[in-house]
Amino acid sequence: MAEINTLVVRKPCFGLPTGCPECLSAYIYLKFAKVPFHLDFHLNNPHTDQIPYFEFGDCVAYNNEREGIIECLKKDVGVVDLDSVFSTVPEWISTKAILTTWLADALAYELWLGGEGSSAYSIYYSDLPWPLGKILYWKKAHWVKLKHGIANDNAEVKKEEIYERANSGYDALSTYLGEQNYLHENRPSSLDAIFLAHGLVVLQTLPESSVLRIKFLEHANLVRYVQQFQNEILEATPSPSSVPQFHAGSSSYASRSQSGSKPKSKPKREKTQEEKTFKRKAKYFVVAQLVAVVVFLTLMTTYDDAELELDDAGLDYDE
Repeated sequence: MAEINTLVVRKPCFGLPTGCPECLSAYIYLKFAKVPFHLDFHLNNPHTDQIPYFEFGDCVAYNNEREGIIECLKKDVGVVDLDSVFSTVPEWISTKAILTTWLADALAYELWLGGEGSSAYSIYYSDLPWPLGKILYWKKAHWVKLKHGIANDNAEVKKEEIYERANSGYDALSTYLGEQNYLHENRPSSLDAIFLAHGLVVLQTLPESSVLRIKFLEHANLVRYVQQFQNEILEATPSPSSVPQFHAGSSSYASRSQSGSKPKSKPKREKTQEEKTFKRKAKYFVVAQLVAVVVFLTLMTTYDDAELELDDAGLDYDE
């Protein structure tokens, strides 16, 4: 019996097979490469950079290996390399730089810092207990601030820089794409998968007031480019009513095939040591994070009480 390939991603939301940009780009790349696979959803350990990952045979390719999941698919899994004829072309290299720096940074800023964060929370943490999800959200937002050197005294300047670079990136891509169907030589590559994932997340998960979404919509051919492939790429995505229910305690959830047939249980196989370690850590993740939340709330309460006592002491001293 042939082994079943499985792409494990964060949950579907906003009408997308997955709301996570990295997961969605891997999904689209596999579609372009015409690789048959099932889609599983992982809700445990939502902050891990190992998601998305691809199970094939007795092996697993994780997102935090090599240069990301798409490189792992090409070099470790043996999925067709759609970039083989482009990888040394200067225009392709510069386009990749724009996508993986300016646009990736702008989307991360928009998701975690640009608004109320409701989109990011829905994509990553909405299935966790509220206090735990909020703590992880704040932690990630703080990491994004540190990455871009954002502080209270330079927040507006940094914000303008990020959005200006994103708009310059959209301008460059719009000019380069023109009226073509793909970014390079009218054939798909990993850059198309990355940009389509970016565009779908921007258009479908961000609110209408989003600065990044407004700037994206100013480039008509980029919008056309995303919409042209949207129905084709999402063709196998189930409607919300047919999305399988998630069950707490599972590391992956009810897989579904591209043909829309009923989910079947995955055949048992011996896991690699790396998989066993990953799943064992996932079991303790929620408990550890709940303890962290309790400690955090306890410290905050203690700090507030101490501050109140100091204020009272100061009042007595003044009197």
